[in-house]
Amino acid sequence: MTPRRVLTLWNNEGIDSTDTALLRKKSEELALPFDQETRGEIQSLIDSFICRDDASGLAAPQIGINKRMIIFRNKDIDGERPLTRDDCDVLINPRITQARGEKVTAAEGCLSCPDIQIEVGRFPEIKVRALNEKGEKISKRYLDYTARVCQHEIDHLDGILIVDYEGNLYYPKDKQALIDKIFKV
Repeated sequence: MTPRRVLTLWNNEGIDSTDTALLRKKSEELALPFDQETRGEIQSLIDSFICRDDASGLAAPQIGINKRMIIFRNKDIDGERPLTRDDCDVLINPRITQARGEKVTAAEGCLSCPDIQIEVGRFPEIKVRALNEKGEKISKRYLDYTARVCQHEIDHLDGILIVDYEGNLYYPKDKQALIDKIFKV
């Protein structure tokens, strides 16, 4: 399958209202058993993520699929080799069932919010119930960076993006005019 384009809230001209409407929409649960169309959408998410070396995770809404499914790196391969399917977890209809520890604040970037980072507080440990890509029930525990990425991607399923958080905003100085236009700083 051909990887899909990642939707963004803005481009160099300003707010992209078409992409923004799709990114802000709450995603729909996938029903079991998975039909051929659903299996194709799952594969499209996998293909769109595996080919990237600039992302820790991807949610289906980011590629225009309004379904509750995410994919993210489950280990740090540190650019030593290309990303493979075994390096990733796919979660369908994920639900955080437990969150532990005090929230840790760190700067996060997002493919759908290009050129910026925002400080976001996330739990350092979470437990998630979901379906895997075969439709089997799974329960997983994630810690630290992987827990952060999983929470970030689950936010996308509810139309929440890093710009919705109140943390400090970081961006390259050559993007000042664009940032002023978007955030009306």
